[in-house]
Amino acid sequence: MAAVPGNPSMAQRIARLLPALSRSHRQIADWVLAHPLQAAAMPIDELAATVGVSVATANRFARALEFDGYAQFRAALVLGFETTLAPVEKLRSKLERSATVADVFASTLSDIQRNIQLTRQWLDPQSCQKAVDEILKAQRIYIVGYGSSSWLGGLLQRSLDPHCDNVQLLATPEAASYGAKVLSRARHGDLLVAIAFPRYLADTVRLAALAREAGVPVLALTDRVSSPLAPVATVALYAQTDSHYFANSEASVLALIEALASAVAHRAKGSVKAATQLAESVLPWLHRDEGARARAPAAAAPRRHRRSPTTSKVTK
Repeated sequence: MAAVPGNPSMAQRIARLLPALSRSHRQIADWVLAHPLQAAAMPIDELAATVGVSVATANRFARALEFDGYAQFRAALVLGFETTLAPVEKLRSKLERSATVADVFASTLSDIQRNIQLTRQWLDPQSCQKAVDEILKAQRIYIVGYGSSSWLGGLLQRSLDPHCDNVQLLATPEAASYGAKVLSRARHGDLLVAIAFPRYLADTVRLAALAREAGVPVLALTDRVSSPLAPVATVALYAQTDSHYFANSEASVLALIEALASAVAHRAKGSVKAATQLAESVLPWLHRDEGARARAPAAAAPRRHRRSPTTSKVTK
């Protein structure tokens, strides 16, 4: 019998009691073993409807597994899935409360504001300094982050590119295999920036560990010291990312990335020259009002003053 990824002991318990289970209870057991995460996230009525049994049967199934009831069974099933299921439970709790669309807007913006404030409070000046130093001295910078972190990695690449010679984003359609190939060529003097938040993707953590084993410094952007990225990081910056509607709120991470890039721009040599070159390079693609451009020369032309009769006579 296959083990349940979240709580292997649940599969062992089902296997031990399977001979004594009724046909309908075995039907529930089969579904739970095939879909442990979904079962852990379901209240009893949803599970019963999904499997096609009554709520009473689902409750008796939990007791047949030697639990006091379905609530205790579900709590045991959740073990090992806490981080994965946390957003589901928060969303379920939020949706149980009535709220207007305006309420949701206000609540979400307040949560973002709180996240950014906590992120600011958590900033460690020495870590900030070290992060900027590692970026500016790196010969090549690799950025790895998958899922929603790939978008954040792209924004970091865009912000660092004017001030760093070689910044590469490793999130491509080839996914982790491309990152592994590129990092195999990484050497002393390079830097890996790894971005991961709950739910942490294993590929990001593995690549960060490989880079560190190869002697490449790792700058981690993550949420807490218990993050799986923290032990392999040379330096870590933390962002609070609580959200009631999503796994994470990316707004505070974006704010942290902008703060990091701003500090790099402040310390980098030739920042003004780089900004000027960037402005010149994008100028042909910027939208400008045609009417305003046509009027500009006339408006900018110096006024010609008529000479007064007195002035003319004097001149003559």
